[in-house]
Amino acid sequence: MSVPKLPAGFVKLCKAVTAKRAKTVIMHILRHGSVTSEVLRDKYKYDHPPRAVQDVKDLGIPIKKVSTPGKQGRPIARYSFGDPAKTRMDQLLGRSALGKQLKQKLILTQGARCAIYMQPFPERDLQIDHRVPFQVAGDSQTRKPNPKNFMLVCASANRAKSWSCEHCVNWLELKKPDICRSCYWAFPDNYTHIAMRQIRRADIMWTEKEVEVYEKLKQRTLQLQKNIPGYVKEIVEEHLKTKP
Repeated sequence: MSVPKLPAGFVKLCKAVTAKRAKTVIMHILRHGSVTSEVLRDKYKYDHPPRAVQDVKDLGIPIKKVSTPGKQGRPIARYSFGDPAKTRMDQLLGRSALGKQLKQKLILTQGARCAIYMQPFPERDLQIDHRVPFQVAGDSQTRKPNPKNFMLVCASANRAKSWSCEHCVNWLELKKPDICRSCYWAFPDNYTHIAMRQIRRADIMWTEKEVEVYEKLKQRTLQLQKNIPGYVKEIVEEHLKTKP
């Protein structure tokens, strides 16, 4: 696909984006004219290509999608820039401002840990995430970023949140920030629902020396022919029965 001539100002703004996932999509389109879902998955290892493209849309950069044959002959998505004149400049400039300074503030106030898994991670493995999705709250919380509106999450948690939010009625239709603020994905330590469903969850991660405990748990569930989540629930229920 030929690379179209784009306005210099639009290209400059695109190159100023620092968010890794969005920047990857943008730079590929700038170089090649478009990017497919296959390339995002196979070359850049994004398990959920539409989420990576949504990051670019959230910046205010117009993206158009067409269907094209993939390697196996099945239809896949091909993404390219839309009309540069429809770029939402304030939104793009505001989102691009999120970076190292905000991340350091979050590390100081919240610690270098994933807010979902409640586990420490190397700083380089943590990503800045809006507690209330940008798709719902817009740029009102970005123009003057307040650290309280953001959290740090690992890549795995970010993907899980993205999938859940993108299938939520509030994301798709209602666009009410207050609904998000009472959701697990915004405040996992104080919530009343998950994506507007009456669900409660506890994301448990075993790390380093704890892995040995997990392996013992795994072997035990195999012996009992049970799955790990179900067996953990049984243990918790039995424990609570013996405690007033």
